[in-house]
Amino acid sequence: MISLDVNGKIYNIDVSPDTPLLWVIREHLELHGTKFGCGMAQCGACTVHIDGKARRSCQTRVKDAAGKKITTIEGIPEEHPVIKAWVEDEVPQCGYCQPGQIMSAVALLKENPEPTDNDIDNAMTGNLCRCGTYQRIRRSIHRASKMMAEGGKS
Repeated sequence: MISLDVNGKIYNIDVSPDTPLLWVIREHLELHGTKFGCGMAQCGACTVHIDGKARRSCQTRVKDAAGKKITTIEGIPEEHPVIKAWVEDEVPQCGYCQPGQIMSAVALLKENPEPTDNDIDNAMTGNLCRCGTYQRIRRSIHRASKMMAEGGKS
């Protein structure tokens, strides 16, 4: 039995310790916001936070996440400046990669509240968007940064 703290709730899961965290999140916890993309940690669709850091859940063994705080897209409040900026800038097109993009953006702004374009490009490099919304993503991260500097207001 492995105990996981996901979005502030404790789950006891009976799986092999080598099971990818992504499968536990999607199949056992039924939190389907985190997406399966490439399965090789190359596209970022499966990005979650582990102890506040953006991590690819498809390549994280569940035993390595035990005892740590895991946050999925469902754990990001709707009033979070990144979510608000995403909506205001109409970032999503097909939407498939967006949970992973948002998780990476939230982690970036936590570490660097005033990122430059270059900082954003570097932080978001591992998150692929087949619709090509990269310019909107960059604009939204700047907007969210500004909202956060102003106390969360838009």
